[in-house]
Amino acid sequence: MSRQHKALIIGAGIAGIATAIRLAIKGYQVEVYEANSYPGGKLSQFTQSGYRFDAGPSLFTMPQYIDELFRLAGKEPSQYFRYQQLDEVCRYFYEDGTRLTAYADADRFASEVSEKTNEPSSSVDHYFKKSGIIYNITNHVFLERSLHLLKTYLRWDTFKSILRFGKIDPFRTMHKANESFFKDARMVQFFDRYATYNGSNPYSAPATLNVIPHLEQHFGAYFPEGGMYSITDSLVQLAEGLGVKFHYNSKVDEIVLDGRIAKGIKVNGEVINADAVLSNMDVWFTYHRLLNKYPQLKPQKILSQERSSSALIFYWGIKKQFMQLDLHNIFFSADYEAEFDAIWKDKSIYHDPTVYLNISSKYKTDDAPEGCENWFTMINVPANTGQDWGKFITEARKDILNKLSRLLGEDISKLIVCESILDPRSIESRTSSYQGSLYGTSSNSQFAAFLRHANQSSKIKGLYFCGGSVHPGGGIPLCLLSAKIVSEMLP
Repeated sequence: MSRQHKALIIGAGIAGIATAIRLAIKGYQVEVYEANSYPGGKLSQFTQSGYRFDAGPSLFTMPQYIDELFRLAGKEPSQYFRYQQLDEVCRYFYEDGTRLTAYADADRFASEVSEKTNEPSSSVDHYFKKSGIIYNITNHVFLERSLHLLKTYLRWDTFKSILRFGKIDPFRTMHKANESFFKDARMVQFFDRYATYNGSNPYSAPATLNVIPHLEQHFGAYFPEGGMYSITDSLVQLAEGLGVKFHYNSKVDEIVLDGRIAKGIKVNGEVINADAVLSNMDVWFTYHRLLNKYPQLKPQKILSQERSSSALIFYWGIKKQFMQLDLHNIFFSADYEAEFDAIWKDKSIYHDPTVYLNISSKYKTDDAPEGCENWFTMINVPANTGQDWGKFITEARKDILNKLSRLLGEDISKLIVCESILDPRSIESRTSSYQGSLYGTSSNSQFAAFLRHANQSSKIKGLYFCGGSVHPGGGIPLCLLSAKIVSEMLP
């Protein structure tokens, strides 16, 4: 009888949990070591004064990647994890008074655009067709396989995608592409916003990222019955049912090497040996904290790349309900380019930021007391490079409240009964995300997809990587795909 292989996973983020599930199904003995007292990484939750908040990701798309994990384990997904598709993906509020609802039904959304803006519905139809083409070309190559293995490029479907490379629109920016599709500045801004889904700048990032609207529009947006944290909770239960062992409050101090071979990890002075070590920690911290004895093994070029943007989030308990708001709401800046210049060039916060407002109590009523709402209020901000965050937070809070009060016609500051704040510094300390960046490196270059860290170390045998800081990128769907890619690398 052959010996059971053992894998150690550093970090219980969503990618770490998904990797643990896949390896357990393959027959590995899997143990996960997490520095926090809870699983999920950014996908966590907290309660305050009778309000429950999902702390991190709030948009749920591509649910098939969650369902796949249950099916691989021989389970019926709906018995463990349920969700509903949204009829309204998001409500948009512009400074000129325009209010636009992004309906899940493409035809209804196109009609909404033609009624509320100067764009014909055909412009929207044409745009989504282009977005779908980019997805069909890139999906199996860029998202579901490693870009760092020769066998990826020896496949026929990869060759076909390479022949169609020009159709993914890599040589102009998202903004330039969107200007060519739409004449109405409101619709250009609408689609420019998708750059923020991976922490990038639409005025720099390649138009290939215009694939993102297809993921939301074609596959839909959803709400998990128990809130976003139920994703974490259900997958941890699945993993534990497969024999995965989670160690909380267990900060990993070091990845133990024997020459250029990963032999295990060190936790509280104890060495735990394994056949494979997988880091779900940000690659920057993986090398600078866990492999700091081996500076010669650091991929300096990759680690010095520009980081993605971060977030400033105010979690507010609001003692009122707003009928004009839904689960997802966006309040646009009047000058989008100036906002991105502030983030990316000045490393500061624009005085009129675009505000994202998520209210899970719209669907999960017990997330707030009766007659109240739980507001997850977020703006995009630069990664932390030593700015005066105390000053930034004070000014941003005032600007956000002024904006929301003006557009909603009520003094929001008088409705806040409790508040918590998350900024780039606390994002870094809680989730080991370097500089508080939400998606690892930015995608502000044509070849950013090829420059992300691989899922397997080229210098250390037995060391693997998953999560938002490595290929294929950040966000729940891509983190789950990183788990799929890395698990297929192990024998």
